[in-house]
Amino acid sequence: MIALYPLPRRRFALLGLASATLLITACSPEATADDPLRVSLEEGRQLFESRQVVMFDIREPDEHATGVANGALLLPMSQLNQRAGEIPKDPDQPVLIICNTQNRSSKVVQAMKDAGWTNVRYVHGGMSRWAQNGWPMVKPFGVAPKS
Repeated sequence: MIALYPLPRRRFALLGLASATLLITACSPEATADDPLRVSLEEGRQLFESRQVVMFDIREPDEHATGVANGALLLPMSQLNQRAGEIPKDPDQPVLIICNTQNRSSKVVQAMKDAGWTNVRYVHGGMSRWAQNGWPMVKPFGVAPKS
């Protein structure tokens, strides 16, 4: 079970491991440049567009409706508990996790590392910076625009 919403002072079981817990707080320090779990937005885009990685967008459906990177796999954070098995654990298949900024994705990646994933990193800057840069985005299939 993955339950990683940033709620203060709560313990969460990770990825179905009953004994593994992680304290997630609403405030987390900004990742440092030497964070091995972090990939820059530019590098993340290059790896993703050259198909060297699989990228999971963990934003929620209302956020996806604003646009997604074409080909990113949509896995809302609220569904991670039920769908964690969709994220490859094979060390030969690199995975990037992206959210709106990097606050949620950095926590998810740390929890995944703690639970045994060795192939995951998060994209610093997230989809908000992707959009600010004017990089290509598409509307996800099956998402109706808000009226």
